[in-house]
Amino acid sequence: MASGIRETVVGIDEVARRAGVSTATVSRALSGRGPVSPTTRQRVQTAADELGYVVSAAASALATGRARAIGVIVPFLDRWFYSTVLAGISDGLVRRGFDITLYGVSAAAEERHRVFSDNVRRRRVDGIITIAPELDAEEAELLRSLGVPIVAIAGPNPLVTTLTVDDRAVGRLATRHLLDLGHRRIAHIGSHETRGSSVPALRRRGFTEEMDAAGATPSFADADFTIEGGSAAARRLLDAVDRPTAIFAASDEMAIGAVLAAREAGLRVPQDISIIGVDGNDLGRWFGLTTVDQFARGQGERAAEAVLADLDGAAPALRRGTLPFALLERGSTAVASV
Repeated sequence: MASGIRETVVGIDEVARRAGVSTATVSRALSGRGPVSPTTRQRVQTAADELGYVVSAAASALATGRARAIGVIVPFLDRWFYSTVLAGISDGLVRRGFDITLYGVSAAAEERHRVFSDNVRRRRVDGIITIAPELDAEEAELLRSLGVPIVAIAGPNPLVTTLTVDDRAVGRLATRHLLDLGHRRIAHIGSHETRGSSVPALRRRGFTEEMDAAGATPSFADADFTIEGGSAAARRLLDAVDRPTAIFAASDEMAIGAVLAAREAGLRVPQDISIIGVDGNDLGRWFGLTTVDQFARGQGERAAEAVLADLDGAAPALRRGTLPFALLERGSTAVASV
């Protein structure tokens, strides 16, 4: 037998008595649905906290028709950008009492089809957020058939509402910073993609546009948006006879890899070579990395706000919304010495 301590379950009627309101008011206050004054809402919440009352997810779903969960589709969990955006989404949802149902998708066609056609449809969610997706028409249509609000971060798709940074402008800004410092032999580390509207392609396009406008000849090295990939790409560039005086990497992780490769080659950053990245990765601070900050956590918070606003019946959002970015100068870029 257990000890004589008996665990009791607090009911909504007890919260109502403690707060001096009706059970209907308690339900509206704790669910976030229906008119309740801020003072009353706080009184109800205080009573619920004091009594240890927890809203039953099943009862709430029956009463409101909502699961109070948002599905989040993400291609990677082990990369800074995605995990930071996810943290921002969590911040925005938890404040409103929503849970996250996470779906990881890879490039494997069979696995992707299972996630979009089966897994997402089996789990009840009130909305969907996708992080940097590259959805084909079938995948986008499968999501739309759920009949719930959908918000995409990056990876613009005409079938879903998208919040995106202007990555072409990001590429131009980073390149213009190096050009303004007097660099002309500038290399880009990123994807080989040159067409389409993917993030890597747009950043590369911005780079080439600025270089062309300056009459400078660009060079390129492909990498996979990891520190290791950036380091390997930078080594290839630095081994060239006419090595660049500056590198624009399409992500901070690749830029950090480039910094490490430069150090291994006996080069000083920024005296011998300037390096700039994109993201605002926390690691960049420790490397003194100049970057174009795209405020990743804020992107997640904006997406959470957008999907919940749609869920609450707000006026339909624009098909696309532009997210902020800004140049953050640190110590990895300097005036060209040659």
